[in-house]
Formats: sequence, C-alpha cells, structure tokens
Amino acid sequence: MKHSRFTKAHEARPSGRAPDRQVYYAALFVGVMSLLMLILEILDHVVADRYYLSVFSWAEMVVEILIIGAIARAGPLALNEMASRRRATEFAHKARIQVEALFEMTDILQSALGYADANSVVRATAAKLMPGLGGALYVFNNSGDRLELSSSWGRPDDGPPLGRISPSQCWAIKRGKPHLNLAVTEALRCEHHDQSSVALEIPMMARGEVYGLLSIHSGDPDAEQRLSAATPVAEALADAMSLALANIALREKLRTQALRDPLTGLYNRRYMEDVLERYSNLAERNQSPLSVVMIDLDHFKTLNDDLGHAEGDAVLCEVSATIAGAIRPCDVACRYGGEELVVLLPDCGTIEALAKAEILRARIERLSENHDARITASFGVATIPDTSPRGIDALADADAALYRAKTEGRNRVAVAGRPEAQPVVDRKSAAKAA
Repeated sequence: MKHSRFTKAHEARPSGRAPDRQVYYAALFVGVMSLLMLILEILDHVVADRYYLSVFSWAEMVVEILIIGAIARAGPLALNEMASRRRATEFAHKARIQVEALFEMTDILQSALGYADANSVVRATAAKLMPGLGGALYVFNNSGDRLELSSSWGRPDDGPPLGRISPSQCWAIKRGKPHLNLAVTEALRCEHHDQSSVALEIPMMARGEVYGLLSIHSGDPDAEQRLSAATPVAEALADAMSLALANIALREKLRTQALRDPLTGLYNRRYMEDVLERYSNLAERNQSPLSVVMIDLDHFKTLNDDLGHAEGDAVLCEVSATIAGAIRPCDVACRYGGEELVVLLPDCGTIEALAKAEILRARIERLSENHDARITASFGVATIPDTSPRGIDALADADAALYRAKTEGRNRVAVAGRPEAQPVVDRKSAAKAA
C-alpha cells in the first residue's frame, strides 16, 4: 500500500505556524502590558503628586484596553488552533486504525488458498474501513476476455451487481486508473454502470498486469462526497487485494500446468492415472460401470510430414476441443502421449461408451473439411466390469482394442474382448447424432 494516500489529507491541511506566531506575540504583548500595569500600580501608591496620579490612571486604562484587545484577538486564534490540532489528532488516529487494518488484511491474505478466502477477507475489511458503502469485486476469467463477479457486499436495496463485465465497457480498466461514475447524465460513465447510484471503480494491478476490478457504490444523496473521502482507503484496499489476486492466479497457473497438457488443454497422463484409480475404486464400491476410450489419430506422422508440425499441432488441438465439447462434465479427457488421447466415462456401460465413441469418430472425421487432408481416428473401448476387472486392466484392454481397430482398417471403433462379442453401433445414427 502507498503511505502517502493516508497522509495526503493531513499534508493538505493549512499550516498552523502563522496562527501560532500570532498567539505567541499576543501572549507576549499581554505579559508586557501586565508588567507595565504592575509598575503603574506601584507608582500609583508611591507617587503623591495628583498630576502624576491622573496620568498613571489614564495609562492604566489604556493598558487595560490593550490587554483586552490582545486577549480578544488571540483567544479565537488559540481556540481555532486547538480545534485544528484536535482534528489532526483524530485524523492521525483514524489513519493509524486504517493502516493497521490494511496490514492485518495483507497478512491474512497471504494465507488465502483461493478466491473464496480472499473474498471473505476483503468483505470484512471493506465493511470495517468503509462502513455504509457497498462494493463488488470482479476478477478476470481464465481466458481473460471478461471480468466475472467474485464477491459483493452492502447492497441490500440496489439489487445484485452485474454478473460479468466486458473490459471494453469499463473506463477504469481501459485507463488503468480509478474512475468515478456519477449519477448525472452529462458525466462520463462506464457502459455497465447503473445510473441509480454513484460508483468508484479501481483497477487492481500488480506486476504491470490487471487482475480485477474493485467497485465501491453509494446511493446516498452525498454519495459523491463520501466516495471522494473514501478513495484513499479504497485504493489502498485495491493495492493489497491486487497482490493477493496475483498470488492466487500464479498458484492456479502452476496448478493448471501440473494437471493440463500445455498444447491441447486436456488433462495430462499423470492426472488421468490418478483419476482412473479413483474412478475404479468408486465403480467397484458402487457396482457401477466405468468405460475407458483410447483414441489415436490415423496417419498423424504423415500429416505432420505433409503439412508441417504447426498444422499437425493445430489438428491435434481441434480434435481435443471436439472431444472436450462432446463429453459430460464428469468425464475426463487427457492426452496420453503424442497423438493418443484417453477419455474416462464413469457410470457408462459398454453400449453407451461405443455410441459415444462413434459420435466422436464422426465429429473428428468432419474436421477434414477444414484442412487439406483427411483426418480420422481409431478408437478402442473397454469397460469395468464387462471387459476388464480393474482400471489398469481396462486401460490396457482399450489399448489392445485400439490396435485391433488400426489393423482392421482404421477410422473405426473396436471393443475389448473377442471381435465376435463386439456390440454393433449404427454408424448412420451416430453420424446423425454427431
């Protein structure tokens, strides 16, 4: 956080040196006049001449008038200076509380494991430092093309905030600076802004990259003044939250790299093996089927040689996206190695797995229309407990079925076990479903 944001208001306060000097000179003048008054009183008692007594009386009267004038001049100045110092003390105390709360927030955020933890911390801190103001926290999605609502607070009457914001609709994101959306028509407002309230929006930046957006709202009549006063605290809050979001995003990136294949975006082989073991145990415990589909692109080496590795990578990515778009959320697709892919289908029997594999085969074959080459794939299917007793056996059996599909002419689906026991899948129906 930036310390100057908390001292800005204090530094802007007019200097108290001039009033201090005026009060000091007035006090010194009163002291001198009081001493002169004392001397005149002594002379009044010592001197017996009436003429001098009259002079001393008039002199005492003038001194008293001067003393009263000095007190009348210095009194308000002293009171104003005392009030100014009291306000400065209150401001310093408030700033100290804010700094302590922000340091505490930063310390807690270091232990945040994900966005849910960070959301809880920012809600609690915002409610403490900016009471009466609502807010919302937006973070970029994985693709980085939009901001999605991560958390909101303090908006009981205004309704829920927008679920997502496009970066092109927000002036704070486009400018990289805080932006105040006023409730007047002539003001420059973001396209996503609700005109019924005033909103202060602050981009959360760390390491030169924008990670999210902090939005502070108020629907009160003095909303503009309240948000202007809360801007230093909100900016410090956004700074602290930016570092936390950067750390969380880095952890998510490392986690994704540990689980995903960098080229295709599918899960990697290690993750698939862990999931296969877990799914196998669940299938055995629940007495439910688990199907393993092994996929291999036909003549992929020839395609690389003819069109180049860049085109081969593009084909592999398209095939992976086709598979990922055709399976259920509970299914797991991974890159097993090279051009070999594996799909795990929990709660899916042999017949259903063969039908799904035939749909995938037809969709992959249709990708040939986008390239100057024929793109096909061969499939091997194994199912627990129909064809294989365990997960590791199902993987090997699906690989053997895939090899048989290759030897029988490619661009087809084969099931583990004896060829004569293979269920028949209508290719026309599968192509129509694809």
